[in-house]
Amino acid sequence: MDGEATDRDTNVGAGRATVARIYDYFLGGSNNFPADREAGDRIIQAVPETQAIARANRMFLQRAVRKLATLGFRQFLDIGSGIPTEGNVHEIAHRVDPRSRVLYVDIDPVAVMVSNEMLAGRPYSRAVVGDMTKPDELLASLRQPDLAAIIDLSQPTALLYLSVLQVVPDDQLRGVVDPIKNALPTSSALAISHISPVIVDIAGRDPVNDGLDVYRTHAATNITLRSAEQILPLFDGFTLMEPGVTRSTDWHPDVDYEDPHHDQRERSPLLCGIGLKR
Repeated sequence: MDGEATDRDTNVGAGRATVARIYDYFLGGSNNFPADREAGDRIIQAVPETQAIARANRMFLQRAVRKLATLGFRQFLDIGSGIPTEGNVHEIAHRVDPRSRVLYVDIDPVAVMVSNEMLAGRPYSRAVVGDMTKPDELLASLRQPDLAAIIDLSQPTALLYLSVLQVVPDDQLRGVVDPIKNALPTSSALAISHISPVIVDIAGRDPVNDGLDVYRTHAATNITLRSAEQILPLFDGFTLMEPGVTRSTDWHPDVDYEDPHHDQRERSPLLCGIGLKR
């Protein structure tokens, strides 16, 4: 797949890394380019915990979608989705109901292109290019007939922001999330995972700053770490499911404890939560 990806767009492969493809690399995926792998290796060198965080996020995604699907959710809107590698939203949702509808939105056109190749033959799933920092434009697109056929915003929808909001500055955060969540009807859901400052306690401030600097210089992205107290206001108007916004290890853990931090709960830097709209 590496060669296939490079053949699709050698200019992209030789250019700037993107967060979506770096994340794919952390998960062991093959839809990434040399620039993404170089950035990923630099980040791992600075913060070796990085790959464990990526796996923890994927495990939360699977538990969250499974939980929501068993509660009756049949529409999933994944914002900042990256590349839907194995075990992503559509696969988990379709195990509960093959008619579940999934729309992936990402700003990286290569990630969207690869996503739609993976989704070929799945009429209820699709990926589109969209900028989550422009929610009004995104909502306008979602109301167009072609996308409304996938996600009907008048029906309960599970809105997912999984390890993506850390790329949004503090002064834009509510403006990014609120318009989308407020457009959803009662009984919709909001799921968030977010890297917390615990990573500084684990890896040290200087190594974390080195890793963040790689994102800035290689992917033109600033990363903001946030505490549970900073994330909680995003759930205004929603009732948090137990146990609230908590470490990934404590959010409905699987019986086989797949979270990479399960035996060292205090080392989990990933915060997770799901709220239901009242």
